[in-house]
Amino acid sequence: MTDRSPHPRSARRRPPGGRLTVLWAGVLPLLSALLLAVSAPSASAATLTEVTAFGSNPSNLRMHLYVPDTVRARPAVLVAVHYCTGSGPAFHSGTEFASLADRYGFIVVYPSATRSGNCFDVSSPQALRRDGGSDPVGIRSMVGWVEQRHNADPGRVYVTGASSGAMMTNVLLGNYPDVFQAGAAFMGVPHSCFATTDGSGWNSACANGAVDRTPQEWGGLVRAAYPGYSGPRPRMQIWHGTEDDTLRYPNFAEQIDQWTDVHRVSRTPASTDRPQSGWTRTRYGGTGEQAPVEAVSVQGVGHSLPGGGMAARALAFFGLDGTTPPPDPDPDPEPEPGACRVASTTHAWNTGLTASLTLTNTGSAPLDGWALGFTLRPGQTITSGWGAAYSAAGGSVTARNVSYNAVLAPGASVQIGFQATHTGDAGRPSSFTLDGAVCATA
Repeated sequence: MTDRSPHPRSARRRPPGGRLTVLWAGVLPLLSALLLAVSAPSASAATLTEVTAFGSNPSNLRMHLYVPDTVRARPAVLVAVHYCTGSGPAFHSGTEFASLADRYGFIVVYPSATRSGNCFDVSSPQALRRDGGSDPVGIRSMVGWVEQRHNADPGRVYVTGASSGAMMTNVLLGNYPDVFQAGAAFMGVPHSCFATTDGSGWNSACANGAVDRTPQEWGGLVRAAYPGYSGPRPRMQIWHGTEDDTLRYPNFAEQIDQWTDVHRVSRTPASTDRPQSGWTRTRYGGTGEQAPVEAVSVQGVGHSLPGGGMAARALAFFGLDGTTPPPDPDPDPEPEPGACRVASTTHAWNTGLTASLTLTNTGSAPLDGWALGFTLRPGQTITSGWGAAYSAAGGSVTARNVSYNAVLAPGASVQIGFQATHTGDAGRPSSFTLDGAVCATA
């Protein structure tokens, strides 16, 4: 695959305003190439619809939604973010994500940027911190709206994007690690690489691949986007063409540095293979289909990803391609080995409930400070709590120790609880993690 941009190379050396056209020129080939990756699905009556008044939206983004005729119970959600000069409807019609949604039963959200050039804000201080304002807040609101209105599974929310959308993918995974489970960035740059302080949306040094930081520095920028967060981090899949002269190829390695540091895994690949001619795939922190970090370098390709089956590969990385069974919508799993165990009970009435949680340290070492993460049932909102300091983002909650119960000896337990409102589902919370590690349930 080659860069088939209709613009002469000399046009790519314009002032910053002209670079918006360059980003569009590079992604034109995806409008046809993506459709070749999978065979066409059967005719569908589902259509793209626009949603308004979906929640906090400080930068006035537009939201388009694609819901297949048939969706799985508690469907997964994929946010698909367009390139500069693009739009949600253009990304819908020019990519295969909707046809893949028809096949596998998930919902697709297509945000549209509304600023000049239709690039997403990945540069301002507001955009690069959690709930700071600008585009990421609006996209987070879109996800929350879908979770509430379509009973979507908050444990299966993913994001992908091309060019400006790939940069936003990096930003969203850093700002909202408790919302997104994984992302796939096609020809992007690391979180905070495009940061500016002069109001400009273009960072030439980053675009040219001249921003070189240590893995620890890159990882620190992600952690600074959500200070104090100690829960699990989203998995990341990174794609880049070696001949990209818009967001240059060194950004590929810088993203690997960033996300391996975020996941605290070695930068030495756990596996390397070539799944397709011209592709070199490396996996970090694991060798399976859903490793913590996966990177695919595409030889000889410019700023024209994705295409040629790449979107389907992203779905496999997410676990949305049908090869990984969806979670039981009302799980009652057997306890799994781990360093923690949680027992929970609820008592409900009308539109309210109380929940009691007992956390047990099943490890051999004492805990000196702890953070218990868990997921509420759809429609539940915590109003007060005891025994811990609670913070919530959508249905994801983190309960941190208070001064009198910070130390938890091996075999010891602590009881905490909360009061919440509900809209009909008064079930117990689920998906417990202690300092990011999965807990058994009892």
